[in-house]
Parts: sequence; C-alpha cells; structure tokens
Amino acid sequence: MKPFAYVRPERTEEAIERFAAQPGARFLAGGTNLVDLMKLGVAGPPLLIDINGLPLDAVEETATGGLHIGATARNSDVAAHPLVRARYPVLSQALLAGASPQLRNAATTGGNLLQRTRCPYFQDASKPCNKRAPGSGCPAREGVHRDLAVLGHSAHCVATHPSDMAVALAALDAEVRLRGPAGERTVPAAEFHRLPGDRPDRDTVVEDGELITGVTLPALPTGARSAYRKARDRASYAFALASVAAVLTVEDGRIGHAALVFGGLAHKPWRARAAEEVLRGAPATAETYRRAADAELAAAEPLRDNGFKVPLARNLAVSVLHDLASRTDAA
Repeated sequence: MKPFAYVRPERTEEAIERFAAQPGARFLAGGTNLVDLMKLGVAGPPLLIDINGLPLDAVEETATGGLHIGATARNSDVAAHPLVRARYPVLSQALLAGASPQLRNAATTGGNLLQRTRCPYFQDASKPCNKRAPGSGCPAREGVHRDLAVLGHSAHCVATHPSDMAVALAALDAEVRLRGPAGERTVPAAEFHRLPGDRPDRDTVVEDGELITGVTLPALPTGARSAYRKARDRASYAFALASVAAVLTVEDGRIGHAALVFGGLAHKPWRARAAEEVLRGAPATAETYRRAADAELAAAEPLRDNGFKVPLARNLAVSVLHDLASRTDAA
C-alpha cells in the first residue's frame, strides 16, 4: 500500500496554495484517469487535492456570444447542454464518442484535457518509457505501436493523446484558462498540448501548480457547420485510431472559414494548418478535400505497423468535409 493525503479545499486560492506546499501533489476531479494510474503504479502523488467543491462547474454564455465551460463540468452535462448542442455540435459529438456513459458522468472538462496516453508501455510500470521515466527508452518504436503516432513523434516517444474533446476544442479555437501561483493566463487549445521532442514526460504547457479553471469557446462565424467523426476498433468505449473535427463555412460554392484537426495521430490534437490553407477560398469539391488532406498528411512518418492510419485519416477528413459542405443548415 502506498499512503497519500487527501484534502478538499473550498476556495480556488486554497487549492493552489495546498499544491504549492506539497511537491508532487495532484488535483483530483473525476479521477477517471488519475486513479487508474495510481492503481497501476504509474502515478503516486503524496497529496490529492479534491477540487470538486470549487465553483468551477458552470456552463455559461459569454458577453461576446461564446460559451464558458467550467473545469469541473461533467462531460455528460456539457455534451447534453442545449447551447453546446445548438452552437457547437462538434464538441457534443466528440464528448459522446468518448468512454462510456458512466465515465462521462464522472469525467470533467479539465481532467479530460489532462488525461494521459494509453500507450501500453507507459501504463506498464515494469517496462521502460521515456514519458514515465525520462531516459529509459521508447520500446514502442520497435514494439507494439499499431495505435500510436504517425505525425510529430520523436525518437523519444511515439505516444498519442487519447482525448476526443480536446480535438474538438482545437477546431473551435477555444482557450484554456489557467490559474496558478503567478496569476491567471489563457492558452489556445491548439497549443495547450505539446509534441514529445526530447521531453515526452511533459504532455502540456501547464506550469507546476497551475489549475485549469475552465475553457472558453468563441462565437463561430455566421453559417458555420461543425462535426466530429472517429474511427476505432469497436463501436464504443475505444480510443481513436484516427478522428477528425472540422468547422466550415461555405458560400456560393466556395469555402470561407476552415478549421480541421486530427485526433489519434499525434502526441497532441493535430491542427491541420496546411490543409486549412488549401481549403480557404477553394471550391467546395471532393478534389479540394482530397488535396487538403494530402497536403497535411504528407508530413506523416508511420512506423512498421501503423501506416494504415494515413489513408484512414485522409478518408475521414474527406468524408467529414464533404458532408459539412453538402448540408443546407448551419450549426
């Protein structure tokens, strides 16, 4: 048994202070990932700071027509929220594509962003893993890597980020709000997660002691349509082999606003900037969608057993873009 302490602060400032006073402490919300990692021996925080009593669970409209989602808002509540369903269907669809109803009832917005990879080497404390133990190696490169990265990986790590929600947030140009010892700041969702480089142990840009307090979604362009689509080994309760979140506007047969993000392909949600450049101002045709997907996926570097992810992601992107452009409604 590995003992740990537990506190449940009533104020956000108190939670941050308790974290600063105990090196290695962790914030606890739904616990759907952290508790599993503790059971596996991958995580062993000396102190859990339960933030469920903090006033961070609201979903509220902003003065500019966007939406603010608190860090402890449950995934199931966000997916079912009328404003999310009406204005940001890509987010609702992404949340409903993740986990099981029971887990969505417990999982939170902040916890979803901070969940860690399901790479089997990371989750097995008896195996080397640069993400878990820097400098120990990455056996996944030559071992079991069918589900792992084809974009942005490094010699030190080929893990993928498992979140569906984070892919949608990157496509929506959301901002993640953080509060820590140095004050408050916001980070674009597309820049919140890191590529592994030579520091695969750092998943995000969160600094020590910072707490996610919420996520803010901007109002979408007039006429925007959005969708999320996920390919996986089974129809439910499985992580993405590849996924696509897209936000699109089309007027007079040409694409205006275009945001495209891939999931399941990299250490972070992969904002497809090269594809977006091809899409903007181009005719809304199958040929355009194919050229856009190919422009982005040309950077892919698949390993021995995961090359199938590249055509899978290409076909998903083409399909989602075609369906969005063909719709007559806007949502």
